[in-house]
Amino acid sequence: MELPFYLTFKEFESHYYDTLEQWFQEYHNASEIDYLKALAELYSPYLYYSFADDKLLADASMEIKDCFLPYHEKIGISFCTNCENEKHFKTKGMNHIFEWKTITMMEYAQHILDKINRYLLKNSSSPEGNKTVLDYINDREVVTAREGAGYCVNYNRHQASVPFLKAYLPYHGQTVDIAVYRDFIFSVVQIAEYIDRKLKAVRAFEYTVYAKLKSEAKFKVQMSHQFLTICN
Repeated sequence: MELPFYLTFKEFESHYYDTLEQWFQEYHNASEIDYLKALAELYSPYLYYSFADDKLLADASMEIKDCFLPYHEKIGISFCTNCENEKHFKTKGMNHIFEWKTITMMEYAQHILDKINRYLLKNSSSPEGNKTVLDYINDREVVTAREGAGYCVNYNRHQASVPFLKAYLPYHGQTVDIAVYRDFIFSVVQIAEYIDRKLKAVRAFEYTVYAKLKSEAKFKVQMSHQFLTICN
């Protein structure tokens, strides 16, 4: 069962039990803990654990390759040899080079929306002309298409963003809604706290979003310390 992704806490809370009922109908031997674990996995990518505040904070971002032709030297760049559709990255025998960038999910959504709209414009007279943006959110050929330099979408990484994009992207239109995105950033922490309260009520503390992200944050810090020790 594909769980619906909600952009506001109000929507999430009001549909919680309806979706839970559908979950039980789909998975007869499942429990509410299983449902909550699935919800925790769904929303965790948009949060992080803050050591300074000892709490969860919103972090809706995507790391992506920004590819361009090497007309001049830059610090911290590499040749782009692993991008999707690498054949498109060769121009007069020259590979693109790239640098990693972290962009907001709103920026990423706009990038995907632009790709889909360009595809729809080119194919407006085809039998597929009546399809909408949502029909192409996870179309590999469309989302990884290259038109010169720019962001390089990795299809495997893209999969994690699909639930958010399905909820956020408009059926028609050229731009994403900033106000809706702001509501999501405000709501995602509330959603996680709601999930965690439910898990704590049944004493399933180890499955909470808080516990999961805190553990991941500690692991990253330990790995960073080990790397610095090896380098020194």
